[in-house]
Amino acid sequence: MTLHERFAPDRLIATACAETGHDDFGADGWQHGLELVADGLIREARLSPIGVEVAYLDLMRALKNRLDVIAWRKQHPEIATQPIDAPIVIVGQPRTGTTILYDLLAQDPDLRAPLTWEVDAPCPVPQPETYHDDPRIAAAQASIEMSEQIIPGFMAFHPMGALVGQECVRITASEFTSMIFSVQYRLPSYYRWLLYEADHAGAYRFHRIFLQHLQSGVPGQWLLKSPAHLWQLDALLTEYPDALIVQTHRDPLNVISSIAALTQHLRRMGSEESNIAECAAQSYEEIAVGLEREMALRDSGAVPAGQVIDIHYADFITDPWTTIRGIYQKLGRELRPDTEQRMRDFLAAHPGDGGRGRYTWSDTGLDAGEVRERVTAYQERYSVPTEPLR
Repeated sequence: MTLHERFAPDRLIATACAETGHDDFGADGWQHGLELVADGLIREARLSPIGVEVAYLDLMRALKNRLDVIAWRKQHPEIATQPIDAPIVIVGQPRTGTTILYDLLAQDPDLRAPLTWEVDAPCPVPQPETYHDDPRIAAAQASIEMSEQIIPGFMAFHPMGALVGQECVRITASEFTSMIFSVQYRLPSYYRWLLYEADHAGAYRFHRIFLQHLQSGVPGQWLLKSPAHLWQLDALLTEYPDALIVQTHRDPLNVISSIAALTQHLRRMGSEESNIAECAAQSYEEIAVGLEREMALRDSGAVPAGQVIDIHYADFITDPWTTIRGIYQKLGRELRPDTEQRMRDFLAAHPGDGGRGRYTWSDTGLDAGEVRERVTAYQERYSVPTEPLR
């Protein structure tokens, strides 16, 4: 079977319908994103044989999860009436401490993060009594460990686990309007469409449908995380007007070189041709646009100042507990001693390694002076210190 046949959207859709037994994808609008991703996988991604299989499974999971969730919702229409109140959403540039902050806050039993296993296999709806020993957990963990076998060192770059919180890009993948595709695969046409042309409203509508689905089994106040929200704060707040946003801040230059290294590493899973300078050029464009866009939205009042908590990466890494106590204070929540202890235990078990020289600015091929000039307004606005380049 040729690549054109393997990734033909009509064939993918028909296969997903046959394998699930459902044919209702819900609201239209997602098809164009699927067409662009599929076209990019054929023409631009330079997929290896194993990359073809991984990408195919990614697309099928996105389609089948959408079908399953919509079918479940039709069988249980009361799900659609349930509100999602004041979700706490961690945003910020990638590689700015968002993941460890997310993991620590998720130790609070009063907060509800979407876990990797339930995002990957949402049907049947997770249930409280089996939430930590559902058979889907082992399957999700095995898949993650397979990734580590394909590209050794993957987990050190971006720690993952079936029982830790998953990013929202994995949910919006089912709308095919998601940064997850353009990070994992070389898709230059798709990422520019995503950045400049795509309407993200449908992705956030499906995101709500997905959260309603999960919370119908295991309720709680949602704790969410994705750097991708930084680019679409207006769309996020249109869907969740009472969202509480925690934005992390760091010198964008080290962010860009770190993302470039991660992106190149991820793409090795699907391609034997991965160019770090190309990854860095994409990261630079995305980061610059994202920071400019979020500043404009905050200036315009589209993002109310009272709904955003700004966190400096350097402060958080130096003293995470002062940062977390400050977040709780601004949220009007009590940080109970037992919750803080759970966080401390998690951090002790997952200390991180600070990057360990996995990336350097010289690898990016970018002009540091040019990039610095473009991000100076951001740094001045949020008092973000310039870091020595790695």
